[in-house]
Amino acid sequence: MKWVRDASLGTQLFVLQMTIVLLAVGSTAGVWAQHTRSQLDGRYQQRALAIAQSVAGLPQVRDAFELRRPETVLQPLALSVQQTTGADYVVIANDDQIRYAHPNASLIRKQLSTDGTYVLTTGRDWVGTEKGTIGVTVRGKTPVLDEYGDVIGLVSVGVLETTVTGEVAGALPPLLWTATAVLLAGLAAAALITARVRRQTFGLEPGEIAALLEQREGVLHGVKEGVLALDLEGRVTLVNDAARELLGDVGDDLTRMPVSGRMRDVLGGADPGEDRIVLHGDRVLVLNRTPVSVRGQHRGWVVTLRDRTELVRLARELDDTSSATGALRAQAHEFANRMHTVVGLLELGEYEAAIAFITSGTPAAYAGDLRERVEDPTLAALLLAKSAEAAERGARLVLADDSRVPADVLGDPQDAVLVVGNLVANAIDALDGAAGTVEVSVVADAGGLRVRVGDSGPGIMPDLVEEVFREGFTTKAAHSGPRGLGLALTRQACLRRGGWVKVRNSGGAVFTAHLPAEAVTV
Repeated sequence: MKWVRDASLGTQLFVLQMTIVLLAVGSTAGVWAQHTRSQLDGRYQQRALAIAQSVAGLPQVRDAFELRRPETVLQPLALSVQQTTGADYVVIANDDQIRYAHPNASLIRKQLSTDGTYVLTTGRDWVGTEKGTIGVTVRGKTPVLDEYGDVIGLVSVGVLETTVTGEVAGALPPLLWTATAVLLAGLAAAALITARVRRQTFGLEPGEIAALLEQREGVLHGVKEGVLALDLEGRVTLVNDAARELLGDVGDDLTRMPVSGRMRDVLGGADPGEDRIVLHGDRVLVLNRTPVSVRGQHRGWVVTLRDRTELVRLARELDDTSSATGALRAQAHEFANRMHTVVGLLELGEYEAAIAFITSGTPAAYAGDLRERVEDPTLAALLLAKSAEAAERGARLVLADDSRVPADVLGDPQDAVLVVGNLVANAIDALDGAAGTVEVSVVADAGGLRVRVGDSGPGIMPDLVEEVFREGFTTKAAHSGPRGLGLALTRQACLRRGGWVKVRNSGGAVFTAHLPAEAVTV
């Protein structure tokens, strides 16, 4: 009906459940009534047959058939049996189906109203329901045998069907009470189920749920951040397009997800905290893991993934630019001081002293020596900037004697600048503002670039030799830049091109790296 179709989800569920309960109860009651009626019919048929067999077995019945007027004996006997047993009729007839006894005396000596041929011809009992002179009855018929076993007549005993129906009606009240109780229980169960469905769906209708689902799908697949949902068992329950783009095929279970051990630790909660930095392939990702609760019950976690690869690259370039700017500023400051000194010497007429001061220990001399051994301009500029940075922080950067980088050997210097810059920056940081020395060796040939960076700092604890290359190793805040990523990115760059990076202690930490000239196809 239209009003049902237009009704709320709860009302539709209630009506559906009550319809099912009514059909079930009605069908059960109908089957029970039919079964009870069938049982009562069978019981009354057997009872009637038993009475008929008792009457047919009486000697006086068999003897009465030999009399000229058998009804004088059989009619009183049949009425007595009928009254005693409660049967509605007892009829006795001969083999020609002529009555010798009947409740209606006017029908004696007349033909039976129902056919008794089966009993008379086969000599077997018969039970069933037939319509006779007094109405529809359930009856039993049995043959009357003479002393030789021949059929000489039959006895038919019946009970009106209205009597059986009355007994069935007497058994209906318990059935009706039971059906009513079942209906009430079904009503209560339907109400409880409807209320539970309303709670589970937050009272929303199917159209509203569908609209929310569409909106959720639109939001999830429209946001630029990756979203990954995990249940309490670590199974992936939701992943949006951005997360698939960042992670690739995530699978359906955290334990089988093709990611690094650190990312698995962050996703699984073994490495808790906000803005956890993780390397995944060539990408730098920032992960946040948030618990999800519904009505105060913990259901799982949602992990958001932000791609900071470009931000880290820009931050690194900005850092390099800042270092170069700082180096230029320091050189300009030092140059101004030296020019003031030269002017003073000239004013004093100390020409030879002025010439000696100009030609000894100038930054230009250091830069010229650096360019003689490191001919690649990008790498030379980086080392010059790092030298100025080290000087500003009270340290000294020394280029090892074996350093040789011919021009046009590195090709694209991006990875070389990444490796050298990060290792030198790490060495300067290790000095922590104290006076010390950072020694850099860079040797390039057709096989690639070999880098060695040592510092005079405290060195690295033996149990952290591998840990320092893990992304996010530093305890400094991730928001301030690509900290905790320098050594991890260095190792990633080396491994990507088939190289390696190691660290050992020798009067301080000594990092060595090999960056092959050509990328290795794995």
